[in-house]
This record gives sequence, structure tokens and C-alpha cells, in this order.
Amino acid sequence: MRFTIDEYAKTFKMSKEMIQNKLRTKRLNYIIEGGITYIIVPRSSLDEEKRLEISQSTKPTPPPAPAPQKTTVGMIIALYQKENQQLKLKIKELEAKVDRLVNDKEQMLIAERERIEEIYTSKDEQLKNLLDVINTKLLLSQNNAIHDVDISTPTAVSPTLPTGVIELKRYLKFIGMGSEARKMVKRRFELSYGSDIRVIQKEGEFYVDLSKYDYTDFLS
Repeated sequence: MRFTIDEYAKTFKMSKEMIQNKLRTKRLNYIIEGGITYIIVPRSSLDEEKRLEISQSTKPTPPPAPAPQKTTVGMIIALYQKENQQLKLKIKELEAKVDRLVNDKEQMLIAERERIEEIYTSKDEQLKNLLDVINTKLLLSQNNAIHDVDISTPTAVSPTLPTGVIELKRYLKFIGMGSEARKMVKRRFELSYGSDIRVIQKEGEFYVDLSKYDYTDFLS
């Protein structure tokens, strides 16, 4: 085993002056390498306790911990880029969720609109049926008040005139009036409507009441 002068002084608890004195008097074996004096001590000359002490004292010290890495501009930029990428991914996820919510809402609105349209269509159909029933009843009540003349043969003239309320065009055909003459009479009725109580109009058609009025002046 070999020791430097400092190591020898520390291990064997001896002053450097005493060691130098022993070296000069050659009471210690030593060698010089690279300008450094090493004292040679045979291991066999040491007792067990001293050898153990030297072994523990000469264990290699662990290497020093690496110095913390300095933060550079490049490291900061890389960190920001990583965070930016993560934010972009989160934004895409949020946009996808928003799109799904909007689509679900649109589907709900469409379904609600269709349901409302179906309700109104059903109501309209019911109202139409009700109006048809009312119109039918009105027509039936009018037919009960108006005598309809069945003209099976236009050239045949009944020996007796009908009485009561009768449609003008049917009456004119019944008395055998020609087409041009019927147009002229109808024109007279149109001009007198509203001012002559004898002129009766229902649902756009003119009627005559033969049981109450005389229409000879319209026919001449």
C-alpha cells in the first residue's frame, strides 16, 4: 500500500515534520513518481483493525451530482410548443362536443316541428270535416226551402208554372226561353240586384220567388 505524505499523516496520526524526518533517516520506504513522494507500507505489517480502517477511508467517493441543466430559450420554446399542441387537441375535442350538441339540438327541433305540424294537420283535417258537415246541413236546409224543377226534356213545356222559389236559369229554361234571351234576362237581374227586392241571389246564383212576385217586366 502506498500513501502520500498527507494521507500517511492522517492515517497514522503523525505530523508531517516527523514523517519528513523519518524519510530523511530512511526509516520509511518511499518512492517518488511525477514529483510526488509515496510512502510504501506493506499490508502484512498492519493489524486487522488498521487494514479495515484504511479500506473504509480509501473507498472511492461517489461522483458529484451533475449540475442542474440551465434553462435555455430553445427549451422554453419547446415547452410552449408542447403545451400549444395539447391545447389544440383539447380545442378539437371541445369543438367535436359542440358539434354533437348542436346536431342533437337540431334533431330535437326538427322532431318537435314535425310533431307540431302533425298536430295542426290533424286539427285542420278535423276543422275541414266539421265545415263540410256544416255546409252539407246548410245545403240540405236550402234545398228544403227551394223547389227544384227537374227538366228531363228541355223542349217540353209544362202547362202550369211552378210556384215558390226557383233558380232563375232553371225557370227560364222551363218557360222555353232561348240562350240569348236568358243572357239578357240575367243581365237585367244583375243590374237590379240590391235595388229590387224581387231579385234574390244565393251563392252567386239568381232565384225568383213566383209565389210572391211578378217578373213579367224582366222577361219582356
